[in-house]
Amino acid sequence: MKNNTLLAVFLLLTATSVFAQEDFNRWSIDFGAGVNKATETYGTGFDQNQITDLAVEIGARYMFNDRFGLRADLGYSEIRPSSGSLDFESNFMRLGVQGVANFGNIMNFREWTQRFNILGHAGVSYGRNDTEFVSETDQFIGVTGGITPQFKITERFALNLNINAMYFDSADLTWDGSSSGVINGFDHTMFTTTLGLSVYLGSNDKHADFVDNSKTKQLQKEVEEIEGRLAKLEGDMQDDDRDGIPNYIDVEPNTPTGISVDTKGRAVDTNSNGIPDDMEESLDARFVSQQQAEEEGMLGDANQMAKTLLNEGYVNVYFKFDSTQPEIYSFDAVNYMVTYMRNNPEATATLTGYADQIGNAEYNNSLSERRAKKVFDILVSAGISEDRLTHQGGGIDESVESNASEARNIVRRVTFTLN
Repeated sequence: MKNNTLLAVFLLLTATSVFAQEDFNRWSIDFGAGVNKATETYGTGFDQNQITDLAVEIGARYMFNDRFGLRADLGYSEIRPSSGSLDFESNFMRLGVQGVANFGNIMNFREWTQRFNILGHAGVSYGRNDTEFVSETDQFIGVTGGITPQFKITERFALNLNINAMYFDSADLTWDGSSSGVINGFDHTMFTTTLGLSVYLGSNDKHADFVDNSKTKQLQKEVEEIEGRLAKLEGDMQDDDRDGIPNYIDVEPNTPTGISVDTKGRAVDTNSNGIPDDMEESLDARFVSQQQAEEEGMLGDANQMAKTLLNEGYVNVYFKFDSTQPEIYSFDAVNYMVTYMRNNPEATATLTGYADQIGNAEYNNSLSERRAKKVFDILVSAGISEDRLTHQGGGIDESVESNASEARNIVRRVTFTLN
C-alpha cells in the first residue's frame, strides 16, 4: 500500500512530462529510381502507353518533430513513344517542395512494428519539358502528392517505395511537344514510382521516421523511472545500524547499538581517542587510574600481573564473523591495554590478529592482519605512540573444531604480547 501511494504521487507530479519527445535525428537524404507514366496530354498520333520509361529523383527532408516535416526534391523523367505512336523524345525535369506527414507515428505503428512505416507528402512543383519539336522549353507549375512506404534496414538506412502523382497547370505544349494551346486546367498529369533508399543523418540513435514516442512507450518509460527513484529512496531511508540516521547520510553505517551519534551518524568521541564516549564512560567506571591505585595502595605487583594476563592470552579483543569492528564488550580489553601502556611508558607491544577456519585461507590471512591493524589504530588514537606498537596477522586459529560455531567466537581475536 505504501509503494502504491508513493507511485501515485510521483505520477501526478510528473504528468506534464510523460509525453515529452526523446531526442532523434531530423535530416535525411532520399533518392530512388523507377518508372513514370505521363498520361495527359498528347497530340494526335502520339502516346506513351508503356510504363517502362526511366524516372529518377533525389530529395532532402527535415522533420520538425516525429510526425511532420518538409521535403525539397528534384526529379527527372524520360518520356518515349509507345510502339504504335509517332516518334518523339521528351525529357522532363521537376523541382518541388512538399509537406511530409509520418503516418506511422500518427497512427501508432510503433506499438506493433519497429520496421515498417508510411510517409505521406503533398506540395507544389515546378516542371519543364524539353522536346524535339520546339526549341523552347515548356515550363509549368502544379500540385503533387503521394505516399512512401518504408522498411527500416538499420537505424541509418531504410528502403523506400515512393508513389507520386503530379498535376500541372499552364502548360503550353503536349508531352510530345507537337501541339500547343490544348491544355486545360490541371490536365497535364504524370505518375512516378521509384524504389530507393533513405539515408538518415545526425548523432542520435534513431530518426524521426522510426522513433517510438507513442503514449504507451512514454508512460512505460516514465513509470520505470519512477519505480527506480522509489527503490533508491527506500534504500536510502534504511537505517542498518539503527542509530536514527538514514543510510544515505550515515558516515559510519556500522555504529554499535546504544552509541550516541551526531547528525551524520558518527559516534560521539569528544576527546578524539577512537573510543566512543558512551563506551569510555563505561570503561572508566570499571577500571581505576594509576593515580587512584597509588593513592589507595592498590598497585603492588599490579603491573606484573597485568603483563602476565596480557602475555598469556587472558585479555583479548574479539570480533564478529568476517568483521574488523571489535565487539562492544572487547573495548574493556582495549582499555586494559591502554592503561598498561600509559602506566609503563617504556613498554612495547606486538598485536597479533586471528581468524576462524571458515572461508578462503588467503582471505582469512588478510582479515587477521586487518583486525590487528584496527586495534593498532584505536590504541594510537588513544594516545599510545605508534613507535611502541607493531601489528601482524596470525592467520587462521585452528585450536577449536571448525563446525563449532560458538567456539569459533573465541578464535576471532587480537592478542597482545608485551616485549
